Amino acid sequence: MSGEHGEPGVERSRSTTLIRLRRTAPISTAVALGRRIIGLDVPPDHTVGDTLHINEPEAAELNPQETAQLRRVRLLGATGAVMMAIGALGLGAQPTLQNPTYGKAILGLPARVHNSGLATTMVGTVIVMLAWLLLGRFALGLQSNRIRRISRSQLDRTLLLWIIPLSVAPPMFSQDVYSYLAQGEIAASGLDPYDVGPVQGLGQDHILTRSVPNIWQNSPAPYGPLSIWLGKGIAEIVGDNMLAGVLLHRMLALLGVACIVWALPRLAQRCRVSPVAALWLGAVNPLVIFHLVSGVHNEAMMLGLMLVGLEYCLAALSNIGPMRGHTLVLLLSGTTLIALSAMVKIPSMLALAFVWMALSRKWGGDWRAVLRSALFLGCVTGTVMLAVCLGSGLGFGWIDTLTMANSVRSWMSLPTALGVVTGFGGVLLGLGDHTTALLSITRPIAALAASLIVVRLMVATWRGRLHPVGALGVAFGAVVLLFPVVQPWYLLWGIVPLAAWASRPAFRVPATIASAAISVMLMPSGSEIQPFVLIYAACITILTCTLMILATRKSLPWRLHHLGADTAPTAAGPSGPQS
Repeated sequence: MSGEHGEPGVERSRSTTLIRLRRTAPISTAVALGRRIIGLDVPPDHTVGDTLHINEPEAAELNPQETAQLRRVRLLGATGAVMMAIGALGLGAQPTLQNPTYGKAILGLPARVHNSGLATTMVGTVIVMLAWLLLGRFALGLQSNRIRRISRSQLDRTLLLWIIPLSVAPPMFSQDVYSYLAQGEIAASGLDPYDVGPVQGLGQDHILTRSVPNIWQNSPAPYGPLSIWLGKGIAEIVGDNMLAGVLLHRMLALLGVACIVWALPRLAQRCRVSPVAALWLGAVNPLVIFHLVSGVHNEAMMLGLMLVGLEYCLAALSNIGPMRGHTLVLLLSGTTLIALSAMVKIPSMLALAFVWMALSRKWGGDWRAVLRSALFLGCVTGTVMLAVCLGSGLGFGWIDTLTMANSVRSWMSLPTALGVVTGFGGVLLGLGDHTTALLSITRPIAALAASLIVVRLMVATWRGRLHPVGALGVAFGAVVLLFPVVQPWYLLWGIVPLAAWASRPAFRVPATIASAAISVMLMPSGSEIQPFVLIYAACITILTCTLMILATRKSLPWRLHHLGADTAPTAAGPSGPQS
């Protein structure tokens, strides 16, 4: 009797359970999908690590024949740099007023022979790029059967020789340094550079305003307070002396490049990658020489401080034992430097996200460790940022100008290019110009995609599937590709950290091609050139470089030959085929 009375209750209970399962099934599925999207529930080997990274073995030194070729490659690049410096006297990004070469008999000659000056500059640019490609054979060990690489001292001397001519030449490829000078002068005069542009702050006819590109003359500063603070200090020292101001800003850029040269091989050693290969792609890169050194961009300080800070943080995290004493000092110093780099340009704050994940893993890897490390790093970063904002007297106005550059439509930005091309197609079809509306769609979608990629890479670092340096480089690569505004030197955000980790051809080949191609695309003056002058200079460049390659085909390694073949047995044995 009891069984008969219990059956309806059992059926109702089963029905209720089924209804609950049906109701919660979509939620469970969505949660499971979300966890997989951000990388929480994926196989341990499910990363880009195997695609981009492999440990590189120790390498021998170059043999005498290779060393002789290296000297000729070094001289070739130095010749190109000198040609660029000479051409910059007339075709560089010269100031509108206080041009030190104007009216000079010899220094002003390149400006008076405009066509020849442009051809000289373009030939020098291509020669430096070609010399860099040839140098890569010795840095990557491509010229020998057994891997033999250039030594660190040989590479340092080469970089120094190529940088010196451009360090004393007028700026090239960009006029941004004049914006730095104007923003520093605005801050030095007691005004807020985050509230007024050069025209409002200094006046239309001010000597510094006249040299600022038209697009930025009415725009507040889009840079961090540390960058403006340094510019303010320079303005207080030199006033409106443009030559002295440019030289001091270039000294800051050279200091940033020196930080890159110091940190990059150390990070590469942590990732078991050849230090000279990392330096060749990350520091001797033509984009670094042309845009950070010659172009005087503040990316040099941003990247230099970020990489040094990252090295300090990873040195602290690699130490065994509790976080105290020297280890704690390293972590605090590294976090401080990364925070300072973010006060130059905010994108470098991304490095702290991966330090956060690595620190969480060191402290146990659970959610409590994530919160503890976030609190620790957040306190240090917040203290540094607060000190810079208040100590500089600039406050927090920089937050309102972070999106100032989005008004520029950059052809290198994927979401911007997609919106502009689609809008132009609509115009051709007679549908009207809807480019602005399309950009309001493509840019947020790209930002969401970049955010998901960054979160997934953070999780991979937290779970130990990906090295922090590699994750940071891939994250920067995704951010740059999907950024609303991309300038040629922005590629260094991803290339420089990836050079220390991504050692496979899947990264090095496209990074080399992109660096070489983009480095010769911008005009040395940073502005447009008349088409017929450009065609003339391009023809001279192609002809000159072709003749140079033919004349040096036997003395320079234009074709890949295995010099000084080793007789050591391979895996196939002494009589087997030699690789």
